Amino acid sequence: MLLMVLILNHTEILPTILSELMKQGITRATVLNSIGMVQVIGNTSSVEPPPIFGSLRQFVRPYGVDSKTVLMVLPEEQVETAKAVVRRVTGGLDKPDTGILFTLPILEVEGLS
Repeated sequence: MLLMVLILNHTEILPTILSELMKQGITRATVLNSIGMVQVIGNTSSVEPPPIFGSLRQFVRPYGVDSKTVLMVLPEEQVETAKAVVRRVTGGLDKPDTGILFTLPILEVEGLS
């Protein structure tokens, strides 16, 4: 089993991703609201942003724009299918400010039936 984590910046395509995953037989995921570090620093008046922050502002999304973190516990044979769905719907995670995807091994799982 693997934990697949997708941090998606373009949240408007999340329903399409989830629908396409379901069509492929992947029917369980947990979706969390999340926000990136640069947005947190930019919105926190008690933290002095680093000098480079001013030049980064032109490259980041507007403040207050959340991302979504999708967690999926998958058998290894479903991971490539899930990754293919994400790549197809997003147009590829190699595009700037799209999101990131990674997997982690799971040693034990309880609660899946």
